[in-house]
Amino acid sequence: MLEFRRPALDQIFQALSDPTRRSMIGYLAMGDRTVSELAAPFDVTLAAASKHIKVLEKAGLIRREVRGRVHTCSLETAPLAAARNWVSFYQPFWTDAL
Repeated sequence: MLEFRRPALDQIFQALSDPTRRSMIGYLAMGDRTVSELAAPFDVTLAAASKHIKVLEKAGLIRREVRGRVHTCSLETAPLAAARNWVSFYQPFWTDAL
């Protein structure tokens, strides 16, 4: 069986379990965004958006760079690849069942 670091995967899937955070990942897939730009499409306060961003950062899904007062977020793809690898290990089980 493939060995995966459970805590890292747990954090990744926990971060991706929220629709707002999944949408934020989608926006970052199109390019870097400031925290304000990342929060704009959602009906949340800047403080709430920042909490979502912190969860994504803790899971390693995004990186935040601070330049003065501007916080810019960018997507980190390695954790998404780890999640994909974990899911793809189980793909034959549901493919065979279908």
